[in-house]
Amino acid sequence: MNTRMWGGRFSEGPDAIMEEINASIGFDRKLFRQDIEASKAHATMLAATGIIGREDAEKIVEGLDTILREIEAGKFKFQRSLEDIHTHVEARLKQLIGAAAGRLHTARSRNDQVATDFRLWVRDAIDQIDAGLRDLQQALAEKALANAGTIMPGFTHLQTAQPVTFGHHLLAYVEMIARDRGRFADARKRLNENPLGSAALAGTSFPIDRAMTSKALGFARPTANSLDAVSDRDFALETLAAASICSVHLSRFAEEVVVWCSAGFNFIRLSDRFTTGSSIMPQKRNPDAAELSRAKTGRIIGSLTGLLIVMKGLPLAYSKDMQEDKEQVFDAIESLVLAIAATAGMVRDMAANAEAMKRAAGASYATATDLADWLVRTLGMPFRRAHEVTGEVVALAEKKGVALEEVSLAEMRKIEPAITAEVFGVLGVEASVKSRTSLGGTAPANVRREAKRWLARLAREAAT
Repeated sequence: MNTRMWGGRFSEGPDAIMEEINASIGFDRKLFRQDIEASKAHATMLAATGIIGREDAEKIVEGLDTILREIEAGKFKFQRSLEDIHTHVEARLKQLIGAAAGRLHTARSRNDQVATDFRLWVRDAIDQIDAGLRDLQQALAEKALANAGTIMPGFTHLQTAQPVTFGHHLLAYVEMIARDRGRFADARKRLNENPLGSAALAGTSFPIDRAMTSKALGFARPTANSLDAVSDRDFALETLAAASICSVHLSRFAEEVVVWCSAGFNFIRLSDRFTTGSSIMPQKRNPDAAELSRAKTGRIIGSLTGLLIVMKGLPLAYSKDMQEDKEQVFDAIESLVLAIAATAGMVRDMAANAEAMKRAAGASYATATDLADWLVRTLGMPFRRAHEVTGEVVALAEKKGVALEEVSLAEMRKIEPAITAEVFGVLGVEASVKSRTSLGGTAPANVRREAKRWLARLAREAAT
């Protein structure tokens, strides 16, 4: 019995090398659930439109349900000779129900079949990613609320710039992830069109009802052009692009975790649950979860680049090059899902060393900008002049080897006679962060309000 969909045209079997390069069952078996779901919708539609008999359609659906149970239970036998998941399902269906199985492929091609399956898989993956990202936002917002008043240095160029709060820093990642979720939502909206019924490339002469299969599969509408429908992989590229940007955000956070855990910073501590030891140095506690999450970014971006290159020279419509789309998408999505979960775990696990953070926040004259602002606000000095005066005060403090607030009033007045003792009220790190009350600023009151707003929003999302 010939089990290949295209065997009738050929008198010889494929060369072993041809069979090896052509086979995709090693990876596209991941599409089994989507393939069976789409096939059930297709069979039901064929019966409803009178293209096949209802009895045959019922047999097909029952057989497909049996195959689904077999695969889920690990009892299904996959064979390299049956090149892809579609052939496996159809061959097994024929074993189960006989000749009626051959009616399933009426009015469709493997081209629109795989395009449909792949869209369904990517759509499911986006939903999984969104749930993971929402959980990460929850973890960050909770930790931010708990650390709304925990003072730490804010950096530019990785140089101490101004004091901020740890909670404010964590909320920055909540905002980044919100944009990531928006990108995935946009990609999901655009991919949610149904290619099924486009057949090989030109549509079909059978009186199919594409709106019916679209509704059954949860698509918003059928695709409008059959050529585009079978050859489009924009939905995969968009999802990989969103995944790449998201992974960059996770990598930036992971880098900060690695830095914060180091002895030079000692800002946070991760427990044994998210660290590993050294094979030779018993004192080591390595932030491997962060490092591995950071490394996943290379794989994810590489997957996007790889698929872009696969697609760049393909004429319409389908080419077998597109078989190279799935491994890259599967790997990227799995890597991202794992990195998201690891990051959420680290956020919940980490404990802030408030004393070390505050000490670092007061170093390197981090409140110099507060002095300049005070000169503008209180003395009415033009900012450029205030910047110059502050620079001179900082230079004096540096020369003396003291903190900014340890420069005496008399010494400051030698630089600017109008300075008063009131200036010392803005030179401490607590006063600095408390004063940053502008919208989006680091003041603890702002951070508490924003963290609570996010937690309320996430609770509403979870409820709906």
